[in-house]
Amino acid sequence: MGDEFRLRVVFYKTETGKEPVREWLKSLPREDRKIIGEDIKTVQFGWPLGMPLIRKLESDLWEIRSELPHHRIARTLFTVEDGIMVLLHGFIKKAQRTPKRDLTLAQSRAAKLRR
Repeated sequence: MGDEFRLRVVFYKTETGKEPVREWLKSLPREDRKIIGEDIKTVQFGWPLGMPLIRKLESDLWEIRSELPHHRIARTLFTVEDGIMVLLHGFIKKAQRTPKRDLTLAQSRAAKLRR
């Protein structure tokens, strides 16, 4: 029973068919990809989760908080729609707060999904 995932994971696709989060992940070192992938899997199988791994940003937007080597932090922003976890945006965090630009990008991608 414990092997069932609660959310199906998909990458957000742009109108041109690009998958920004998949491309971002591919650009990262292998070790970083593995950590972020494990964190996404933890959410997929354990949803709903809270801190420290997941933080709700607003009503339909959450971030996965991944701790990377060398005191680096990654954030993967996602929404959940009908049992599907849509990975909207990912970035390496450089400041204490989630940058407005990154939040706005994730919000606009989530809004496009709901049209």
